[in-house]
Amino acid sequence: MKARHDASYKHLFSSPKVVQHLVEGFIPDDWMKRLDFTTLEKIPASYVSDDLRERADDVLWRVKTGEDWLYLYFLIEFQSSVDPWMAVRMLTYVGLLYQDLIKGGRVQGRRLPPVLPIVFYTGEERWRAPTDLAELLPEHPPGILGNYLPRLAYFLVDENAYSDEVLASLQNAVAATIRLKRQETAEDIARLGAAMRAWFACDPELQRILALWIREYLLRDLKPELDVPESYDLGEVTMQFAERIKEQMKQREQSALLQGKIEGRLEGEALALQRMLTRRFGPLPGWVQQRLKHATPDELETWLDRVLDAQRLEDVFAP
Repeated sequence: MKARHDASYKHLFSSPKVVQHLVEGFIPDDWMKRLDFTTLEKIPASYVSDDLRERADDVLWRVKTGEDWLYLYFLIEFQSSVDPWMAVRMLTYVGLLYQDLIKGGRVQGRRLPPVLPIVFYTGEERWRAPTDLAELLPEHPPGILGNYLPRLAYFLVDENAYSDEVLASLQNAVAATIRLKRQETAEDIARLGAAMRAWFACDPELQRILALWIREYLLRDLKPELDVPESYDLGEVTMQFAERIKEQMKQREQSALLQGKIEGRLEGEALALQRMLTRRFGPLPGWVQQRLKHATPDELETWLDRVLDAQRLEDVFAP
């Protein structure tokens, strides 16, 4: 499941407009919001070393800053579980990226371009891991060691950290994906889908990217047993998602109703057996009450068959 989850987010953030929305909506820095996002360029993640070859969940972008084509690199890592050593991993990835830039002759002069490491976290629990490597190192190392400790911090986008009110205030593709996963009723999903179509009406490509993500992640990855029709229309796919939620809610209600009927029938049978046992053997001891309380349907049926012929109370409950 993790590989498919990562692939769906990798595809989502392969859109320059989604990366722009991530920066504009979730990175609190006015200077970055003024970047020329038309210069966004996706870079192949060829810097991954042999021992990390299996990693396929990162997305690397660069954007022009100023007239000298000094690039700011965005390194985006997707996580669905908390990794307490994420700061170490990001330090490794940044180092590998710099090595690849140097080896490929893509460094101008003697200065390396700045890198913004971003961890986009989609798990259910809050992120508790350190976002700064310094938190994993000794606070006061002895002697000269403190002058040579490595430094790196990454920017965390934890979906759980944003309230519904904050997300609703952003007409933003990234915020919309987080909100979609939180909707519990078909009506809310349909309403949000209609709003998304209105927000991104002038951007068919962004609508297509979002529709594909809904199909591949919300519909197929989270519910692989569902047959998801092929569609790249945002409105249609959102309605499909709403229908699936409606079907699941109906199934849960039917299951709960059936379970309630079964439990009611068992309770009635246990009560009838208790009355029959009391009439034959007098007041019942506590162990009998416990057996009746936790009895299975098969046990109740067996005990009911025995109660008329049993000579002793113990005979009813004999193995």
